[in-house]
Amino acid sequence: MKLGVVSLGCDKATVDSERLVGDLVGHGATVVRDLATADVVLINTCGFIDAAKRESIDAMLEAAALKVSGSVKAVVAVGCLVQRYADDLKKEIPEVDLFLGFSDLHKLAPALAERGLLADPIAAHPGVRRYLGDGPHVRYLKISEGCDHTCAFCAIPLMRGKHRSEPFQRLIREAQQLEEQGAREINLVAQDLGHYGRDLGRDGPKLPDLLQALLRETSVPWFRMLYVYSAGLSERLVELMASESRVVPYIDIPIQHGSDRMLERMRRPERQDTIRRKVAWLREAIPDIAIRSTAIVGFPGETEDDFRTLSDFAEEMSFERLGVFTYSPQEGTRAMDYEDDVPDEVKAARQEELLELQRAISAERLGRYVGRETLVLVDEFTDLASPELTGTAVPLSPTGEGTGVRHTGRVPWQADDVDGVTYVKQGGWARGGEFLRVRIEDCEDIDFHATALP
Repeated sequence: MKLGVVSLGCDKATVDSERLVGDLVGHGATVVRDLATADVVLINTCGFIDAAKRESIDAMLEAAALKVSGSVKAVVAVGCLVQRYADDLKKEIPEVDLFLGFSDLHKLAPALAERGLLADPIAAHPGVRRYLGDGPHVRYLKISEGCDHTCAFCAIPLMRGKHRSEPFQRLIREAQQLEEQGAREINLVAQDLGHYGRDLGRDGPKLPDLLQALLRETSVPWFRMLYVYSAGLSERLVELMASESRVVPYIDIPIQHGSDRMLERMRRPERQDTIRRKVAWLREAIPDIAIRSTAIVGFPGETEDDFRTLSDFAEEMSFERLGVFTYSPQEGTRAMDYEDDVPDEVKAARQEELLELQRAISAERLGRYVGRETLVLVDEFTDLASPELTGTAVPLSPTGEGTGVRHTGRVPWQADDVDGVTYVKQGGWARGGEFLRVRIEDCEDIDFHATALP
């Protein structure tokens, strides 16, 4: 069976896709890039915001059209959108053959075998994740599913359920598999990493235990933590980050607002003082740390004064990076009962204003890294003499000199896909996944320019 895959949404969904595809490959499926040549198209949908919902629906319609114009025999939709709206989707897009929620994913292989599309009903290599991208040196490890937070704007608990930690030993084995597949950076992801282990008993492993085991049982050079609520920052975790060079000095702490009134209305667990103290503690313990955060503007009830408080707080905290999103109502959430009294044009204006403020903050904060010597994890190269020659793997230059190659990668303070890149002059021919020692020469917006060192 030839399998085409469309994976939409967050990095946690990417992990879901890789695990699911790995299971199908274990049953004898072969992954193809061109969806029109596939026998089955698998779409992992996203239902987080309206734009993501539209993208998922468009992907289903496009795949369904290939049943007429291509060789596609079946279209399967899974993921968050399906979990919430399966009945509606079945009525609106009957061309999709299977809609499977999270609790029904185990039925996929048997259903395809029943349709005569999957020849091998017994998995030869079950549970081995299959990488879907171009550079396997950057991977994601989802350590828990679901969420126990009750944020008024968020539908994730409605889609993914209550928080559930992944089994400890399974995560270690999966990380080892990722390393065997070429991982040089593993990003730990969850709705809130700090909740790991809370459901495994009082004496069960917690996030620091998991991180220590990953360091001990693998030789992956970089581990990065994405999305940790400030309440999850324990002394053990911060000490581990400060003392272990393989845990990069980076963390993503979502605040969502800076006004205590709005934080309470959003049903967020933090307040200004909590965030202020935790950020100060992190920066004292790990002076080089880069902190990323997110904020929502235009939440129902947000006044001009609330927005000014958020802007002032963002300036005070001076996060290295801050993503800013406009509120959009999600069916089933508490905020749906609030009157959405902030006009869309006001939301957009506040978003742009806060982003412009953050650009100046980021320039100042990131500027402190200029002049530093550090490592860059190479993602790809470009031959400046032949720009069409771009990729992730090339033969090493015999001399490493005068090749006219520019490498693109990331320093420890840049997460994959969201924090810009580092452009490196010189350095010979380096493959994607290799490290270069560099000196940072300049900072431009969220990108760095660096020179490779001998």
